[in-house]
Amino acid sequence: MMKLSSKLFTVLLSVAIMAAMLVPAAGAASKPEPSIIVPKSKIQSYVEAMQPGWNLGNTFDATGADETSWGNPRVTKELIKHIASQGFKSIRIPITWDQRMGEAPGYEIDPAFMDRIEEVVNWSLDAGLYVMINLHHDSWIWVNRMGTEHDAVLARYNAAWTQIADRFKNYTHKLSFESINEPRFSDGWGGGGETHYAMLHELNVSFHQIVRSSGGNNAERPLVLPTLETSANQDRLDALVNTFEALNDPNLIATVHYYGFWPFSVNIAGFTRFNEETKNDIVQTFDRVYNSLVAKGIPVILGEFGLLGFDKNTGTIEQGEKLKFFEFLLHYIQERGITHMLWDNGQHLNRLELKWNDPQLFGMLKSSWKGRSAAAETDLIYVRKGAAAQDAVIDLELNGNLLTALRYDGKALRKGSDYTLQGNVLTVKAELLDKLTAAGEYGENAELKADFNKGEDWVFDVIVYDTPVLHNTAGTTAGFSIPASFNGDRLATMEAVYAAGGNAGPQSWTSFKEFSYVFSPSYETNEIKLTPNFFNEVNDGEVVLTFYFWSGETVTYTITKSGTAVTGTASE
Repeated sequence: MMKLSSKLFTVLLSVAIMAAMLVPAAGAASKPEPSIIVPKSKIQSYVEAMQPGWNLGNTFDATGADETSWGNPRVTKELIKHIASQGFKSIRIPITWDQRMGEAPGYEIDPAFMDRIEEVVNWSLDAGLYVMINLHHDSWIWVNRMGTEHDAVLARYNAAWTQIADRFKNYTHKLSFESINEPRFSDGWGGGGETHYAMLHELNVSFHQIVRSSGGNNAERPLVLPTLETSANQDRLDALVNTFEALNDPNLIATVHYYGFWPFSVNIAGFTRFNEETKNDIVQTFDRVYNSLVAKGIPVILGEFGLLGFDKNTGTIEQGEKLKFFEFLLHYIQERGITHMLWDNGQHLNRLELKWNDPQLFGMLKSSWKGRSAAAETDLIYVRKGAAAQDAVIDLELNGNLLTALRYDGKALRKGSDYTLQGNVLTVKAELLDKLTAAGEYGENAELKADFNKGEDWVFDVIVYDTPVLHNTAGTTAGFSIPASFNGDRLATMEAVYAAGGNAGPQSWTSFKEFSYVFSPSYETNEIKLTPNFFNEVNDGEVVLTFYFWSGETVTYTITKSGTAVTGTASE
């Protein structure tokens, strides 16, 4: 994954096939009949022992002068030990070698850099972790030119792996090599076809031959081979199976990546919730992976997973919807015998303080390693300011668990009077909500914690709100913000259409714009920011914006663009 727009090729590919993706599903994907059970191989057991894994992202894969050039601090032994202490069993160390390699014909890797990689590998092994190292952003920096510079690219690729394999040939098998990260080739994004498959096959075969002939423990070292673009599309999987069959090596592992159903993953086209279509994408993706690889005795590592919107802001996806996504994703891929490695480019673990930026999310992830957690249709309970509260009726997805208590401020509430539970329907009584919101202050007034007999707790925010109010303003396309009185509410999405008709702004196939890329709320400064990305693709004239809030409120606003000048007018 690259810094910020790390999955650009995925986005471009997704846009190209959005018409197909947005066709409503006929219904929830049915779970296929169990495949033929095959005896568990030694390499499958190896992969399962790596569960779960963590990525040291935006560090040695950075394309700058050193490991801190993309904003992360220098790696310490304490960081590695902390990862192990959190329950992770493996670490993937993405490495970009490009700027650390000399000129042809030797392509010598900077000895100091190689020493530094070895130091961190040693720390990881000493901490009891399985370790995976690779060629990372080399894939799009130079390897992608293989179609036009075949001999030069192959020579450089071979030189890199010759040196890496030699340095680590006597290391324990707990160190694995991944041939290349997210391979793609420059004659078309999201391409493929036999030419691309042939080039990736040639790289993987060359990698295999170099490592296996380099001596020491490399003769049987676990080797990880990706699909084209690490995509789980069926044609990519089939092509990789052909490579596995050609190599006929019992110590090979397949890898794919997954960042979710694209509209949900970036919050675009109105996909604000973890709905059936988003869930079905997980099911269909990992059924393909299972049936194509795992069921045939080929173990799989999900080398990266997350949500694409996290590259801009981890708040791009609403908290409860985010938690439901990760809970179901981990449940399903573990059920399919696949090991997962969380992508973390600094967005999840604060590497200076060694604390999780979102403890609730990490708690859900950690609980999911061992079983299922319960969830609810929402984690937000809204009470309008000045109005009598109404019962909050919420469907629970128990996932085999039992609700044991509903708590406020650590104290168990009274079942029957404060809340009721009938089947999977939780009702939080109006009288309780009136008490919790008696102060009447906008925003979160209380947290209710639902305790379950297993898994992670579920937290409800009790929020006092009123209809948000937007205010008139003027600015420029380089920096335009709408003054906003959010009145306790939270923004879900924004729609943009021309007053004369037609969708406005980027991704004009939908009127609902991409969260953070086009717009973002700032609750601290009381404004909604519209980015230059938006105005770069907006024609002069009037554009009607509709803001959708999690309370159910909608507010319209009109902007008028004339060159670089923009004015904003609140609807009456």
